[in-house]
Amino acid sequence: MARVRIENEPALKSWDEVDLHMKEIGECELAIERIEADMNEIIQEVKLAAEFNAKPIKERIEKLGAEVKAFVELNRGDIKGKTKILNFGKTGFRKSTKIIIRSVQAVLKALRAQKMDDCIIVKESVNKERLGEYPDEVIAAVGAGKKVEDVFWYEVDRERLKGA
Repeated sequence: MARVRIENEPALKSWDEVDLHMKEIGECELAIERIEADMNEIIQEVKLAAEFNAKPIKERIEKLGAEVKAFVELNRGDIKGKTKILNFGKTGFRKSTKIIIRSVQAVLKALRAQKMDDCIIVKESVNKERLGEYPDEVIAAVGAGKKVEDVFWYEVDRERLKGA
């Protein structure tokens, strides 16, 4: 099989051709937006229908659960340990502990005063925007680097496209 040489010549030969491509890109983007809008409308309708159909079932589960809870609380003495195993499930009681914090700042201050730093979560990250303001040699000295590149971009004039 013979080798085929591919020339890296641009497909477009003029700014007018670029402009026509921009128009087509815009038309394609608008078509995608219409498709996605239709899809989202259908999804919303399906969600509403599912929510409507599931509502009586959810209400039934809530009612059944409340009745189970009332019975189990009245007959707590029949449970050996923490769990009662039944044919179709299990039920019981478990300890649940919650820490209630009224003022985060006040609790943090008190934790620091008590030297309870192990109870404080500190999230650290590099502020790249601020680091980028330093000279290149300083950035390199801390083990980072700056990458500068000329990035291609384009923007379709959607208003003009809608009027066309």
